[in-house]
Amino acid sequence: MITLYHGSNVKIEAIRLDLCSPYKDFGKGFYLTNIEEQARQMAIRRTRIAGEGSPCVTAYTFDERLLKDTTLQVKIFDKPSKEWALFILANRKGMAEQHYDIVVGPIADDGVAFQLERYMRRMITLDTLVEELTYRKLNLQYFFGTELSISKLQKL
Repeated sequence: MITLYHGSNVKIEAIRLDLCSPYKDFGKGFYLTNIEEQARQMAIRRTRIAGEGSPCVTAYTFDERLLKDTTLQVKIFDKPSKEWALFILANRKGMAEQHYDIVVGPIADDGVAFQLERYMRRMITLDTLVEELTYRKLNLQYFFGTELSISKLQKL
């Protein structure tokens, strides 16, 4: 079992996918991290952006063996790659056909967003984009995009 954390400006009583924002790295869904401090910083940032609420971190347990379970559609990006970068770009533009229950991969933070923008403006090639991102220490994010995947999270 792994503990995953979600940072928000509101207390999460129940996960509601209909309230999740679209155009995120891995699509519209519920995002978590395995790093509590990262979730705390996201909660602070989200509260500042929303201008209301207060930082709140909610913890969940998840059985990692389910990532290999064939009843779930899972995509894992071990590190930045061409496929990862193109997947993020498509999701952020709302052009991806999302069919995964769970996606795990590096977070496209502000530095990554800057490089993605350079690529979209054709200032760098896809190869250069991946090279630039390969040497960055990127934390993982866990995306849960379906009710089936959400049902596998147990709130602590």
